[in-house]
Parts: sequence; structure tokens; C-alpha cells
Amino acid sequence: MKKIITLIACIISISAIAQGQKWSKEKAKKWYAEHQWITGANFIPSNAINQLEMWQEATFDPETIDRELGYAEDIGFNTMRVYLHSLAYKADPKGFKKRINEYLKIADEHHIQTIFVFFDDCWNKDPKIGKQPVPKTGIHNSGWAQDPGYPASKERANDKELENYVKDILSSFGKDNRILIWDLYNEPGNNGKENESLPLLKNVFKWAREANPNQPISAGLWNWGYQELNTFQAQNSDILTYHCYSGPEEHQKIINLLKTHDLPMICTEYMARTRDSHFFNILPLLKKEHIGAINWGLVNGKTNTIFAWDTPIKTGEEPFVWFHDIFRKDGTPYHKDETDLIRKLNQTK
Repeated sequence: MKKIITLIACIISISAIAQGQKWSKEKAKKWYAEHQWITGANFIPSNAINQLEMWQEATFDPETIDRELGYAEDIGFNTMRVYLHSLAYKADPKGFKKRINEYLKIADEHHIQTIFVFFDDCWNKDPKIGKQPVPKTGIHNSGWAQDPGYPASKERANDKELENYVKDILSSFGKDNRILIWDLYNEPGNNGKENESLPLLKNVFKWAREANPNQPISAGLWNWGYQELNTFQAQNSDILTYHCYSGPEEHQKIINLLKTHDLPMICTEYMARTRDSHFFNILPLLKKEHIGAINWGLVNGKTNTIFAWDTPIKTGEEPFVWFHDIFRKDGTPYHKDETDLIRKLNQTK
């Protein structure tokens, strides 16, 4: 009987390893302690309007990626958050993975790790493979693409294809130390979907656990009214990630609330200057709290994220106050005092 119990215990243990389990708090804290302070930006090259234009073979541009990641390295950034897209994989699985590896090689040469994002409920609901639209003048993220889109995100008939995609990427790169974490679903429930996104959110966590990557998995909290989504995200993420585009007082309240989970934290989206979320008042706060800091935007480009979400400029004239982004295409900073501060907080020359 003792041998049978031991055998059953071994089988359960092996199964848990194969399936993967949520990390313990001890494991998460040990992982976080092994990294220097995590700072960086959400990155898309300035000549790409969306994830598809970044990743499709015809428009993948290593030269621009290399140059612009150089700007990030120069101010001491060590992490970029980068969106993938399932349609780019569907069109060319082998080529897509080859380009991911090429991107990672470039980033690694700049001493930058990557947070990859799988699904996304933000902006345009009908992504299409092939040539992407041109930017709409003065409109923030006019061409950004949801993934897998809508109603595709709520149609369970798509799940097998999406599962194959997620598991192939995770099995290909799940032991790659150039990748910091996997962000499984950006802002689930956005665009009025709310709990319609919960089944896909649950599935992508399940698929990721089955793939069992070495890196932690997470999905960022972002809308504090979405109780069911927030509960699932917080309870199933290995480390806690969140978004906050508010000023320092509100941001501190969110930090205090999330501290109750007793997990390492990374703010994977912040910095919207016209909403009082600046580098000078948020980045020191995050460093003091030892929370990873990933702002939105690196280089002003086709995403038009220098324009605010709800304040289009019909002429396309550059706003006096940029909403997001740090650099112009030539590497000149929007405000040198900002890059000086970032460099100083990152303790670089």
C-alpha cells in the first residue's frame, strides 16, 4: 500500500510539472529579486501602425527596431513590452517565429528583455492579414488591431486555432531567457466586451499552464469596476501586472490596494502627460515602491500616440503636450529633462 501511495504521489507530481501550476509567492518573489529594477516602454517601431505591420514579413524592419531599441538602451531601459498577433502567426507560422527570434536577438544585443503580449481587446475590432491602413490624421492609435478581434474573441469555434498558436509560441520560446514574462491578455473586457472576454481569458491561462513556460505569466488589471475579470486575473497571475494612467495620488491608492496580494508588481502601462501621469511624478514613485515601470510609447510614429485618446487634432499638427512617447524618429527626446531623469533613475551614465 505504501508503494502504491508513493507511486500515486509521483504521478501527481509529474502531472503538475507537465501541466504547470500558479507560482507560489515564494517563487515569484525569488524570481523578482533576481532582476534589477524593471524599467522600459511599450514598443512598436515608429514605421508600424499596428502589431501586424510590425510582424508581417513584408514590413518587418530589423534596422528600425535596432535603431530605436538603441534609444531605449541609451537611457537605461532594460525591458520592452511588445504585442504579438495571432493573424501574423496564422499567415506564416514559421516565418513569424523566425522574426520573433530576430527581434529577440536585436533586443538582447541592447541588453533588453521582452514582455510579450498575446491577446488584446483594444481599438479596431476587425484585424486583417496583409497591407495595413495608413494612419488617420491626428487620431490616437487609428490602426491598432484587437487580437483576435470581435466577434472572434467570443466565438469558441476559434479556440482550437488560438490554442495551437499560444502553445506553439510558448513551446518555442518558453525557456528563452531573453523573455521576461508572458502577458496573456491586454485589457480583457475593453471596448464594451466586459465579461464576454472571460472565457477566452480563462482559456489562455489554461493553455499557458499546459505549455508550462519557465517565465511567469500574467494579465494586467486595468478597469477597477470589472470585478469578475479582476478577480480571475489577480488569482491566476504569477506576478501582478496593472495599468494606471492617473496622477500620483490615485496611482498610490492603486499600489496600496494591490499590495494586499503580496506579490511582485509591474505597472505595464502608465504615462499620459495630459492626465497628470508623467515621468517626473510617477517613475520615482514606482522606483520607491520597487514596482516595475513600463510606460506607453517609445518613439513617435504611425501609431499617433502623441495625440490623446479623446482629443484628435484634425490638422495633424503636433500637440504642444505629447500624450505618450519619449523620442522623435531621429532619437531627439521630446523633453531632455525627461530622458535625463529616466537615465538618472536607471543609474546609467
